[in-house]
Amino acid sequence: MENIIEERIKKHITDHDVVLYMKGTAAFPMCGFSAATVQVLSQLGVPFQDFNVLEDADIRQGIKDYSNWPTIPQLYVKGEFLGGCDIVREMYETGELQEFLTDKNIPFEAAA
Repeated sequence: MENIIEERIKKHITDHDVVLYMKGTAAFPMCGFSAATVQVLSQLGVPFQDFNVLEDADIRQGIKDYSNWPTIPQLYVKGEFLGGCDIVREMYETGELQEFLTDKNIPFEAAA
């Protein structure tokens, strides 16, 4: 079972350039941390695929095991784990997230 979950996660993060594992959906976040991460990505206009871990208990635990990171949300860019809400927010505020996106050829809009 563990390998099946890991394969599903690998497929998610290789099929999509930017993936956010979150509680709820981008349109309807179910926790403040997920909402804050969606807000950062939305402010930058970054296209991303959201995966609602509340709909799949196996993925909810599996993504924590996969990344060795205990919390949700989790952001992946081009298959690379960036971090959770606090890290994404800090990277955004310092401009490091925008630099990272540029380096990975991910389109985004410059924040006004």
